[in-house]
Amino acid sequence: MPQDMVNVTRRHLLASGAAVSAAAIAGCIGGGDGDGAEQFHFTQEQSREEQFDPVISNDAYSFQVIQLVFDGLYEYDDGLELQPKLAAGEPTIERDGTRYIFELVDGATFHNGDEVTAADVAHSFTAPVEEETENAAEYDMIESTEVIDDYQLQVDLGDEPYGPFELATMGVTVVPESVRTDDREAFNRDPVGSGPFEFADFQDNEYVELERNDDYWDDLEPNLEQVRFVAHDDDAGRISDIRSGDTDAIAGIPNDDWDILEDEEGVELYSAESPSFMYMAFNCNEGPTANPEVRRAIAHSFSMQDFIESNAGNVASPMYSPVPPVVNDVWGFPEDEYQELLPEYDPDEAQSLLEEHAPDDFEPTIITPAGIRAQLAERIATRLDEIGYGADVQTLDFATLVDTYTSGNEDDYQMYMLGWTGGPDPDFYLYPLFHESQAGVNQGHYYEGSDGFHDDIAEGRNSADQDARYDLYEPVIREIVEELPVLPAFTQDNTMAARDYVQGLQAHPEVTRNPTLVAEYTNVSME
Repeated sequence: MPQDMVNVTRRHLLASGAAVSAAAIAGCIGGGDGDGAEQFHFTQEQSREEQFDPVISNDAYSFQVIQLVFDGLYEYDDGLELQPKLAAGEPTIERDGTRYIFELVDGATFHNGDEVTAADVAHSFTAPVEEETENAAEYDMIESTEVIDDYQLQVDLGDEPYGPFELATMGVTVVPESVRTDDREAFNRDPVGSGPFEFADFQDNEYVELERNDDYWDDLEPNLEQVRFVAHDDDAGRISDIRSGDTDAIAGIPNDDWDILEDEEGVELYSAESPSFMYMAFNCNEGPTANPEVRRAIAHSFSMQDFIESNAGNVASPMYSPVPPVVNDVWGFPEDEYQELLPEYDPDEAQSLLEEHAPDDFEPTIITPAGIRAQLAERIATRLDEIGYGADVQTLDFATLVDTYTSGNEDDYQMYMLGWTGGPDPDFYLYPLFHESQAGVNQGHYYEGSDGFHDDIAEGRNSADQDARYDLYEPVIREIVEELPVLPAFTQDNTMAARDYVQGLQAHPEVTRNPTLVAEYTNVSME
């Protein structure tokens, strides 16, 4: 959860993104490791950074491994609502929402047999900030922690509450303080958690193997004995692997392959809406797109709905505000009203607005990562060309894009395509992508907003009253939809495919929770 002037991080900012190296798939698929143990092979869609200490890891694909090795103080259920895990129940809240007292379950143990204590939880909350890790912004609202006893922890925030604390922050992943601080480098490569699986074997850029924790403190005992993670960031390669049975399950189904796998005998498909937000942002700092009428004209020039249906209909859903639908399920903002406010496809209106408000030689520069967002940019350029204008689409690598889209310079761009992922709180989208403190950091539209726009965003994150936060955020969202500093595009689903002998697999909205192999609501097995 980004705070003031936070750096862009991979778990939030979504670009085009394949990592550099793909791992070769090795080993016996679907049921054995040579010793008769049942081994589940899962092929990830991108390579990992291979950092498995949750205090420092900021890579979604490493976290897919981490979430099986560690437990959280609270963990997401099959949606985006936190439920107690290592916590014995809901926290006691004092001091007007700035003090939380947590009680831990009795008898939870790490893989080395040490008991999980309040000191471990305190360390998990504070270490990211103390060590200045990439995850520091997710916890820097914590002013202090106090270990009351082995099973009770007091966490004090600053002078004001932090709105997303109960929805996300207290879902901290818990590490054993003594083991971790004894040798942080070793812990990062051979972590010790309290989760249902333990580290067994690991080869850089090749595979990670986990074994079932037969002494798991929870009543939930995994059906699977072993799990093997490999990465294959070539789409065609992953599809070939699942069709041929060279892996048990894969993540990341391309839109064009969905229908193929749907008809494939022996393969089952899974998907869940994610808290991702894909969008097109306009340069509101300088140039023609600083005029909202020009922004509306461009939005009128093409059909977002048609683009999604033709290019991503199997794996994406349209968005009508900067709050993803799966997040809005928790908040209930009037999405139907926002949809009505967004400009509909009307090329005549687009042409009329541009003739009145844009220069005659208007040809906006659109910078974009490769992939589906580049396809969207090209679609917009084509539609603008049809009404006498056009656009210069520049497909940039991720590093160049990040260096360029925050300049605010009309010579660099008039529009840019990006994506963001967060969690079950509007703050995860409104603050980093629209608050003035993040201009030039996580945003390049430089939208000034109406009186109170930025104050309401800041006040919303510093309130613990969800009804009051709703009242602050709703006008902000409505203004974004009406004034269009950013045009909402779509949310991408989290998708998986598995051989039909894999039972109990479900796609989770939060990408780092895939695959969930054992939980209150499922326990994956291979029949």
